[in-house]
Amino acid sequence: MPLIDYIPAQTHIGFMRLRHVTFPLSAAAMVLALVCFATFGFNLGIDFRGGTLVEAQTSQAAADISGLREHLGDLELGDVQIQEFGSPRDVLIRVGEAGTSDAAQQAIVGKISSALGTDYTIRRVETVGPSVSAELVRQSIIALLLGAVAVLVYLWFRFEWQFAVGAIATTAHDIFVTLAIYSILGIDFDLTSIAAILTIMGYSLNDTVVVYDRIREMLRRYKRIPLPEMLDLSVNATFSRTIIVSLTTFLATLALYFFGGEVLRGFSLAMAVGIIVGTYSTIFVAAPMLIHLGLRPSAVEGEKKPQGIAARVDEVMAPMTEEAEILPATPDTPKPAPVPSASRARSRGKPRK
Repeated sequence: MPLIDYIPAQTHIGFMRLRHVTFPLSAAAMVLALVCFATFGFNLGIDFRGGTLVEAQTSQAAADISGLREHLGDLELGDVQIQEFGSPRDVLIRVGEAGTSDAAQQAIVGKISSALGTDYTIRRVETVGPSVSAELVRQSIIALLLGAVAVLVYLWFRFEWQFAVGAIATTAHDIFVTLAIYSILGIDFDLTSIAAILTIMGYSLNDTVVVYDRIREMLRRYKRIPLPEMLDLSVNATFSRTIIVSLTTFLATLALYFFGGEVLRGFSLAMAVGIIVGTYSTIFVAAPMLIHLGLRPSAVEGEKKPQGIAARVDEVMAPMTEEAEILPATPDTPKPAPVPSASRARSRGKPRK
């Protein structure tokens, strides 16, 4: 049976009744995220911290991490971190800001190569200086802020202010929880992480706007229905679409996580977490937020009548739309009775001789 058959097109779930549970849960998640930021911090990658990164692979069955730490510790290279990278044969060696110039980089790589010996092969070397890393940090912060401001401006003109505030709060919730995963698991936070955060921001916003657009459409049509019931109708109307799209994207990120290599593993993990959290927040945070923000059906303006070229386009397309809405008769549909012609009707009215 196809997967789509397991997700009904029409559901009748009382999502708004769960807001008394989901709101405290979301608030606790954001507080926990702030605690993680203050306690664990972030494992900044070489893009933001600066230094030298060396990826090496051993010819043995597995790399001797403890032996490497002992050998490299005697080289007096400063802050040196060694960890497995992908398979047990691969190791990642990070040296702090001690080596940033070309000469220092070559000296560090030479010392590491001598310490590794003939059992290891150096596969990759990257170096980022302090000035470059500081510039990358500044540009990343600017990119995130500009993205947030652009989202706010778009929503402010596209929807009422309650929708704009709700969408910003929902997006911030998703980003905070995703960053908490980076902090707790110690995933390298580098430029790919910034790309993941911006992608999650766009994905969460798109999901939220779809639900908000349906809510506004329902509010224009039915102004006397209580707001919680109206929100339930709107969320249920988009529930099937939300689950199918999120599940499809989540499966794609899982494939990227398992088969995309170590370089994309942090990005794909952040995307997977962001999709799960974004789907949750679209249903249980974005819509109930409108109740707490005091949205009233009267605040949503009725649909404006198009003018100018838009009115002319609607006038031309109206007959085509009406014709498209006429459904063909199925075999089970009873055929309408034939309408008698005018002459036959007159003959029926005359008495027989």
